Amino acid sequence: MYSLGELRVGHTVIIDGDPFLVTTCQHSKQARGAGVLKTTMKNLKTGAVVPKTFQGNEKLQPAEVGYFKAQYLYKNGKEYEFMNAETYEQFTISEEILGDDALLLKEGEDIDIQHFEGQPLRVRFPTSLCFTVKETPPGVKGDTAQGGTKPATLENNLVIQVPLFVNEGDIIQINTDTKDFQKRIQK
Repeated sequence: MYSLGELRVGHTVIIDGDPFLVTTCQHSKQARGAGVLKTTMKNLKTGAVVPKTFQGNEKLQPAEVGYFKAQYLYKNGKEYEFMNAETYEQFTISEEILGDDALLLKEGEDIDIQHFEGQPLRVRFPTSLCFTVKETPPGVKGDTAQGGTKPATLENNLVIQVPLFVNEGDIIQINTDTKDFQKRIQK
């Protein structure tokens, strides 16, 4: 059990049966009063971010949240099919859970799945991934005094801003957190 003084950003706790990730926490104590902990927590099942305030000597139960390797297989309507790399069992994750991260999935790719009590919660991607540029307008030299950017549609239909030197068919590396261009990969 976590006491209020032990709770830190990054800890996962169980509140009303759901796992929550502590995203911010601020300890304060008023004269003659008990300590107060103001937090912002993300519900790992629903993705909702909620403020929570705890007082006195409350204790919070840690959530046993873990990861396992899985392979992305294919999209089936509004659900995405995966296979556990250890047990070879197939399971689905809904489009609501994945959100915008669904655009980063590539068939056959191995990824980490966060789970709580055997239920998949979310997908954890590597910090960067490579994709092929499907469509982008040609960059015209001399358009800008400094480096410019243009929109590019990737093989997964994600549209990002890329430098003018990137052409159709190029393989580029993007940051999975910000979905920003990092570099062009040499063929």
